[in-house]
Amino acid sequence: MNGFFKTLIAGYGAKKLGGGCLSTIAIFVVIYMLLGQCN
Repeated sequence: MNGFFKTLIAGYGAKKLGGGCLSTIAIFVVIYMLLGQCN
């Protein structure tokens, strides 16, 4: 998967699921790593 699209998907998911600043960053990192594992 392209890194740009992986970042967009992770950012969108983090924005939808995250409440505060720290939780949004944590969710972004988790989704980004999970998408990286799917390769």
